[in-house]
Amino acid sequence: MKKNTSKKREIKALKNGEEEQEEPENEELSQQQKQINESGSVVTHSHGHTIHCLTVIGQIEGHYILPSQNKTTKYEHVIPQIVAVEEDPEIDGLLMLLNTVGGDVEAGLALAELVAGMKKPTVSLVLGGGHSIGVPLAVAAKRSFIAESASMTIHPVRMNGLVLGIPQTLEYFQRMQDRITNFVTQNSNITKERFTTLAMNTQELVMDVGSVLDGPDAVEEGLIDSLGSLSDAMDCLIDMIGKEKGKRKPGRPKKAK
Repeated sequence: MKKNTSKKREIKALKNGEEEQEEPENEELSQQQKQINESGSVVTHSHGHTIHCLTVIGQIEGHYILPSQNKTTKYEHVIPQIVAVEEDPEIDGLLMLLNTVGGDVEAGLALAELVAGMKKPTVSLVLGGGHSIGVPLAVAAKRSFIAESASMTIHPVRMNGLVLGIPQTLEYFQRMQDRITNFVTQNSNITKERFTTLAMNTQELVMDVGSVLDGPDAVEEGLIDSLGSLSDAMDCLIDMIGKEKGKRKPGRPKKAK
C-alpha cells in the first residue's frame, strides 16, 4: 500500500514538473493574447528583427468617450505604446495597420506627430479605409503602403453638434484645416494646392465636400508611397531595419532599459 502511494506521488510530481515547464510558454502566449485584446497591438519576430505591430481601427477616440457599440482606437492607449516602441532597445521597428473612418482631429494629429517624430523605421499599411484624420496617420510613417482595394477620403474639418456661425468659428476651422494640410504635405508627395482641391471638391460626394481616392489613385496623387500588401509592407520594414542597423557603429552599446 505504501509502495503504491509513493508511486502515485512520484507520478504526480513528474506531472507537476511537466506543467511547470510548459507554464512559461503558455504564460507568454496568454500575455500576447491579452496585449492584442486590450491594445490591438502585438510584438512579433521576423528575420532576426523584433517588430511592434500597431492597429488603428474604427473611430479614433479623443477627449470624449464614444458609445460602447462603436469600434474605437483610444489615443491615450496608443500614445504610451508609440513612446515605448521608440525607447525600447529590443524593438527594431513599427508596423502600423490602418482601417479607420477618422475621428477626433487633435487626437489623430497627436498620434501622427508622434509617429512622424520617431527615429526607428516605421511603415504604414492602409487596409479597407484610411479616411479623414486617418490620412495624416497613414503618411506619418517613413514609408506608406495602401491595398489596391482600400480607399481614403479627403475632406475639410467639420464638427458635430451646435456651431456658432460667426467669423471666429470659421477662422478656427480654417486654422485647424491648415494644420492638417501642412502635416500631410510635409510627410507625403502631394502639394498643398492639390490636397486643398481634393478636400474642397463638390462634384463627388452627394452629402459632403471632398474626394474619395482608391488605392491606385492615392499613389498616383502622391499621397501614399506604394500599392502593396502585408508582405510588401513587412519586406520594406525589414529592409529599412537592416539598413538602419548597418549604419550603427560596431560595438555600440544599447540604450539602458
